[in-house]
Order: sequence, then structure tokens, then C-alpha cells
Amino acid sequence: FCNNYLPMFGILFAFKKMNFSVGVLQSPWCGLQNFEFLFKTKDAWIMIRNTLLYNIVWIAMGTVIAVFIAILMAEISARPAAKVIQPIICFPSMISAVILSFIVYAFLSTNNGYINRALLGGDGINWYASAQYWPVILTIVHFWQCSGQSSVIYMASIGGIDKGLYEAAKIDGANKLKQIRYITLPLLKPTLLLGAVLLSVAYLQFFEESFVMTQGGPLDSTLSAAYYVYQKFGFGQYGIASAASWVLFIIIALVSVLQFRILKED
Repeated sequence: FCNNYLPMFGILFAFKKMNFSVGVLQSPWCGLQNFEFLFKTKDAWIMIRNTLLYNIVWIAMGTVIAVFIAILMAEISARPAAKVIQPIICFPSMISAVILSFIVYAFLSTNNGYINRALLGGDGINWYASAQYWPVILTIVHFWQCSGQSSVIYMASIGGIDKGLYEAAKIDGANKLKQIRYITLPLLKPTLLLGAVLLSVAYLQFFEESFVMTQGGPLDSTLSAAYYVYQKFGFGQYGIASAASWVLFIIIALVSVLQFRILKED
């Protein structure tokens, strides 16, 4: 109640011209002026674009990588090496986002970063001032941190597939790739769709990566809707922040309804 429902009182901020000297309820109503101001700025379109594009790329490519890891791990699950490899793959998901940002900084620091000093011979790139690199960097870091954890769900689903299907496929002459194509992937489809629904809700609210590594920059290349809300609250622009949170809520609701319809049809 305290974490999820009580803060929803703040949705009134989007329709109020806040005056804390008289309180929230006594502050004058301003209709949709906060929304109008929000969409007159370029920030609204940037945060919506970034949030949707990162979500699409992370779900599409992340699912492929996670399923690939799950299939490989399922193939070696009976071997002793699997007990070592699986914890190593899942370990990044247990690292704090703050620690992760320091690891990234150790690679990308302009003066002392490993990439600039060891790989580029000192003639390095100012990574933290170059917007064009960060969509790729953030995506790589995200996959490194999250793919192993996501693969565990798919490994469990693969483990529940009847082994007799694979034995029958071998008798019919199907090689390993055909077994994956005609048995593993079709039977994994319900889990993939459900995973996409759950991940999209989480990824549309992505905040930590943007906050601890770049604070939405450089040049708003990693600005997400969730971070934009946090940023505006920090600046005391409560009406704009609340309006942006409404926009994020509507995006999440529409995406979730669409995905649940697809899941229901399948």
C-alpha cells in the first residue's frame, strides 16, 4: 500500500499548478497545460522514442540471445562443466547497477580507460561526450547483465519438454538443428510470448542503467521516460514530471494490452 498505491496520489500533480504554500488539494487546477508544455518540448519525443526503441531492441535481441544460451546450456546440462558455466553466466545479474557503472567506466574512461589506453594506444575517444556510441554501449551492457538470468526461464521450459520427442526425431533422421527448429522452438513459444509481456513492462520503466552510467546523456541519447520523471521531480517541476508519468503509464498499458491480445490468440 505504501510503495504502490499511496504515491498514486501524485497523479493529481499533472492537472494542478502546484503551490505548496496552500497544499496539493488547494492548488488551482490547470487542466492539460502541463501536458501541452511537455509536448511542446523536444524532451517528450526523445524520451518516448528512446523508451520504445530500447524496449523493442532489448526484447527482440535479448530473447534471441537468452534462448541461444538456454539451448546451449540444455545440451551440456548433464556435464559437470554446466555447474560452473551457469553461475558464471548468471553472475552479472547479481551485480549492483552502481558497481556495473564503475566497471563500464574502467573500460571507457577517456584518460585511464582500458579501451583508450590499451586498444587505441592513447588516442582515445571521449565516450561520455559522444552520443552516437551510447545506444550500442547501453544495449551491450544490458545484454551482458540480463541475458543469463533470462535464459534460466527458458532452460526450465526446455527441461520440461518430453525427451521422447527428441528420440523420435533422431530415429527419423533429424539432426540437432532440425530438432531445435521443429521441437524446441515451437514448444517454447508460449514461454517466449509470456516472457515478452513481462520483460516489456520492466524495460519500459528502465531507469538504473540510464541513471548510474550516463544520467540520460550524452545529448539525451539514453534519456528514458522513467529517468525523465525522476529528473523533473528533482528540478521541482512536479506538474511536468507527473504528466510524463501519465505518458509512461499509457505507453505501458497499450503495449501490455496488445501483447496480452497476441498471447490470448496464440
